[in-house]
Amino acid sequence: MAANEKIPVLAVVGPTASGKTALGVSLAEYYGGEVVSADSMQIYKGMSIATAKPTKEEMRGVPHHLIDFLDMGESFSVADYIRLAGDTICDIHRREMIPIIVGGTGLYVSSLLDNVQFSKSCANPALRDELVSYANENGAQALHARLEAIDPDAAESIHPNNIIRVVRALEVCIDTGEQFSKHKANSRMAETPYDSMIIGLDYASRYDLYDRINMRVDKMIDMGLVEEAFDIWVHGRLKTASNAIGYKELVPYFEGSKELDACINEIKLQTRHYAKRQLTWFRKNKHISWIILDKTDNLKKIQEKCLKVIAKNKFL
Repeated sequence: MAANEKIPVLAVVGPTASGKTALGVSLAEYYGGEVVSADSMQIYKGMSIATAKPTKEEMRGVPHHLIDFLDMGESFSVADYIRLAGDTICDIHRREMIPIIVGGTGLYVSSLLDNVQFSKSCANPALRDELVSYANENGAQALHARLEAIDPDAAESIHPNNIIRVVRALEVCIDTGEQFSKHKANSRMAETPYDSMIIGLDYASRYDLYDRINMRVDKMIDMGLVEEAFDIWVHGRLKTASNAIGYKELVPYFEGSKELDACINEIKLQTRHYAKRQLTWFRKNKHISWIILDKTDNLKKIQEKCLKVIAKNKFL
């Protein structure tokens, strides 16, 4: 690769249950590509059903990277993701294949494609544990209030319930003495090595998306989500899994304080709320080319829409 040549990277983003996995595989087959996951929970081993990891059948022989490689309990930061995803993209490009980023973790996608630079000095496990403990004892709102007092701009852009990002922002503020919002702005000054195009999937009707979410949760239950969650809970590994919807919501059932149907409905509710937050995040990115779907769209029709958008932008 020439010094000034940028690596072409296609990305497929959108809310959970919008069909990203199937489209990513389809595009990889069409263009000759490999999938690089951008999902903060699919990285962990033993967390398959709730995180909707693609099965071998769904992968259809297309290589998938950064899925199912990390033990639960091990820490993994956005900086770690950028490093591993960057190495993977370079390897795919060297083999003259097209890297296709697929996932719904917006922070991973934007940080990677914008080449955000993270300072190694910002990692402070002891401080992180203290902040997490504070949130557990005092609540997410109290933790968010601490961030608001130090960095109002960062607090405004991060939802109080997103404890991971609130903790990260506070960690940077306290450890470096610099506001997280300013640190974030400065970290985007490095030129990106990627020539990227982002395809976003969304439904014309929010209710169509919510129906897909509800059906997906029902399918997860049929696949053994309750059993998977119980195994994680009974072996004391819920700390990591609690960040993925579908595990912590079942704990009241395991403890005997709530009926299973009520817990399943809570999973559906929280997943719908999560999808809404994902859309809020992605819609801030003006570089995303949106594919608006309807209830009758099948994969072939979605791919046709996508190929037209890619051709219109003269990408690939």
